Amino acid sequence: MKVLEKRLPNKRGYFGKFGGRFVPETLIPLLYELESAYLRIKKDPLFWKEWKSILQEYAGRPTPLYLAQNLSKYLGGHLKVYLKREDLLHTGAHKLNNTLGQVLLGKKMGKTRIIAETGAGQHGVATATACALLNMQCVVYMGAKDTERQALNVFRMQLLGAQVVPVYSGTQTLKDAINEALRDWVTNVKNTFYVIGSVVGPHPYPMMVRDFQSIIGLETKRQILKKERRLPDIILACVGGGSNAMGIFYPFVRESQVKLIGVEAAGLGLNSEHHSATLCRGEPGILHGMFTLLLQDKTGQIKGAHSIAPGLDYPGVGPEHTYFKEIGRAEYVSVTDKEALEAFQILSEIEGIIPALESAHAIAYLIKKAKELPSETIVVINLSGRGDKDVTSVKEYLEKNEKG
Repeated sequence: MKVLEKRLPNKRGYFGKFGGRFVPETLIPLLYELESAYLRIKKDPLFWKEWKSILQEYAGRPTPLYLAQNLSKYLGGHLKVYLKREDLLHTGAHKLNNTLGQVLLGKKMGKTRIIAETGAGQHGVATATACALLNMQCVVYMGAKDTERQALNVFRMQLLGAQVVPVYSGTQTLKDAINEALRDWVTNVKNTFYVIGSVVGPHPYPMMVRDFQSIIGLETKRQILKKERRLPDIILACVGGGSNAMGIFYPFVRESQVKLIGVEAAGLGLNSEHHSATLCRGEPGILHGMFTLLLQDKTGQIKGAHSIAPGLDYPGVGPEHTYFKEIGRAEYVSVTDKEALEAFQILSEIEGIIPALESAHAIAYLIKKAKELPSETIVVINLSGRGDKDVTSVKEYLEKNEKG
């Protein structure tokens, strides 16, 4: 494992050789304006005090670090498995940490209109929620396929006052929703703030989202030290774009004794054309303003990604994760749709917690590897969201396979 550089990203927005700003010329002034504003508020204790106050009084932080005794016993009884309960945050996922931060920043920059993209719908709901709270106009772009499988979240966004725009181009998923949001931003530069939902995109977004989501890992560190008087041996989190994983990983990156494992979506299998395991099977390239690992064909065209979990259905990944992989600070693995579905049902039955299908990928990996882990191993899983949004699609999938 290489030594981490002290200040990342660098001034040009790179984590090692990954990251940067690869955008149309018209967006460069906007990104400079955003970076300048963010670096200014990063040193402003009053901004962070306001943000943390909203998270505590409105959103419900800190979220619990829960010792899952039934799951620990199910896995053999030799492990201690803790769940960081981001599913209990207002709106049901970790996304609100970031959206409240970005919408608050946008308001302080004098913007009046917020745009966002969403896959599983959780980021869209969280953005609509933050806009309702802070009295901002909200437009959310969502792949047409995702609007169908996440119809409940579409209705939630509309209830919160947001305009949801289905995107019918390309694969009609998250990648295409981001493309449409970027087009909107170029067209409406003066009054619009673009809230990106993960640690992806051009600089300074990967840095900003990481910083807002790091509250997960900071809380986890305090909580585990109080409960166990030591740090965990392993931290597990699912990885799509990578915000929930980066949020819990980042405060531990210099704790070399803590193993960081990101779990991607293997979909129908890594050897199939239907997966989203970018860190496992991707190649370097440029997408959505960043240089990172991407799923590409032989000619360099972006492949369609697949996962039963819509929040993992993305053909790229945050550049800081790519950097962590390159230097060996984090390990990246994958589990299939079938394994994630089994984990979804197991946690529901034995803990009374219905996880998001995204989070179920991390649980599935631990179920697979538990027997290989030494006795007294402490594992923390970031339970990044709740599974209400997935119940209908899981029901349909199980019924279809029973008939088949």
